[in-house]
Amino acid sequence: MMRNESAVLSTLQNAPQPQLGAWFDPARDDAPPERLAYFAPMHYERRYAYPLIVWLHDQKGSERDLSRLMPHVSTRNYVAVAVGDSDRDRPWGQTRDAIAETGARVDLAIESAGERFNVHPDRVFLAGVGPGGAMALRIALGRPTAYAGVASFDAGLPRGGRPFGQLKSVRSLPMLLAVNRDSPRYGAGEVSHDLRLLHSAGCTLDIRQYPDDGPVNTMMLADFDSWMMKLVCGQSPAPSKRGATLA
Repeated sequence: MMRNESAVLSTLQNAPQPQLGAWFDPARDDAPPERLAYFAPMHYERRYAYPLIVWLHDQKGSERDLSRLMPHVSTRNYVAVAVGDSDRDRPWGQTRDAIAETGARVDLAIESAGERFNVHPDRVFLAGVGPGGAMALRIALGRPTAYAGVASFDAGLPRGGRPFGQLKSVRSLPMLLAVNRDSPRYGAGEVSHDLRLLHSAGCTLDIRQYPDDGPVNTMMLADFDSWMMKLVCGQSPAPSKRGATLA
């Protein structure tokens, strides 16, 4: 059962210091109209440069999903920012213009988070669910040296275009694919196709399969934390043994 109470929701109004929990940014002159959502770690330490997670939401989701997801990743280890798409029924389109627009939104989100928190510039992780996961992969594959890693939940490689246009750099980009065994939208055939392609390209890939049919669950998010911590500090906490699906 989710506990939204674990994340403090409030509107940012020129706060002199970071607020803890999840909160939302009013429209800025240079911000997209969908706004950005932030998550600040408990016991925030200004002198420590935190890893940053940039989150792209699922179909019919929004940037506000961050408040219920991040407590299941970690309440202490990361700063996070979520980007919203105005078309929530069919978000993160894969046209050239949509990809460029999302890339600009992600850049703005990173810049905005860096203005509010002490963020490590070399520890920026891009992640998303469903269409957001496919877009996260698309953006990270297009700029592989800009990210410490990319994670996709219930979504595989984007189709079309040239996702491996920077193959040499892509090989060094850590990737996590979290897939559900009974997923209705990312089936076993697509998973096998993507695995063959990624392995043949020599990519740095970690794939996790879960006995579920939901897009994301608590076990996935706990393993996401372990995967990032392994990259950040060379330690790999044991993955969780069971998890509940997050609707």
